[in-house]
Amino acid sequence: MATRPAGSHVSAWRPAVAGVAEVFHAHFVDHAYPRHTHDVWTLLIVDDGAVRFDLDRHRHGVLRTSVTLLPPHVPHDGRSATPHGFRKRVLYLDTSTLGAELTGRAVDRPSLADPQLRQRIHHLHQVLAQRGDMLEADSRLTFILERLRRQLGERIPTSIEPAARGLAVRLRELLDARTVEGVTLREAAELLHAHPTHLVRTFTHVHGLPPHSYLTGRRVELARRLLLEGQRPAEVAAAAGFFDQAHLTRHFRRHLGVSPARYPQRRWERHSGDAAVPPDRRT
Repeated sequence: MATRPAGSHVSAWRPAVAGVAEVFHAHFVDHAYPRHTHDVWTLLIVDDGAVRFDLDRHRHGVLRTSVTLLPPHVPHDGRSATPHGFRKRVLYLDTSTLGAELTGRAVDRPSLADPQLRQRIHHLHQVLAQRGDMLEADSRLTFILERLRRQLGERIPTSIEPAARGLAVRLRELLDARTVEGVTLREAAELLHAHPTHLVRTFTHVHGLPPHSYLTGRRVELARRLLLEGQRPAEVAAAAGFFDQAHLTRHFRRHLGVSPARYPQRRWERHSGDAAVPPDRRT
């Protein structure tokens, strides 16, 4: 088994998110990719260092401030442009996510100077590194794809039709009915006969927050009720639709500023020999 130079490491996994074939994080000190192709789209950001690559016989570079999109079936290589190597995060996206007609445009302009797009990709990587937030990952991915299409020159409708309020209400009702078991964005779009991007944008416009935030808030509210009924946090996590107790704790603390274990504690204290009385009434 070949050993990598000290400091190099790789992690890769396939998340349960439609359209994402693989997530790949790597720190390479002196690795150089030979000329090769992928059968998927490659969406890449660099966190440290810089990368040089040749795409379709043209030389390009990747900096921390940019986003790189490499199309399927087009030969390219890759190597560090700095002595200390580079750190990168990559999303390999199924060909179903972006139309084949965008391939030529991506070849002509693989590097995109778009800070908002880079930030969105960064946040999606953070979500994919945690278990249990697939609706959020779905939603974030759909806006990334929309922005990529816009960057590559595809016309994207942005207006919200008057009938959109009804669509947003139906999605809210679906999320209310499936708070515990959840729903993927693709499934919701099929049930409501709407494009995923339009569905997320419409819900956010009408209700003031994206669908995944609404669903998480509903689950936190359910968890509060169950905790006050005396259930243990581990039981509550499963009953309220969270992946595990850590997933519950992360969102519960974010919403309420306290862990689930500490939430149901009473403010009243009992002193030896005294009845329980509120602290503000003791003398």
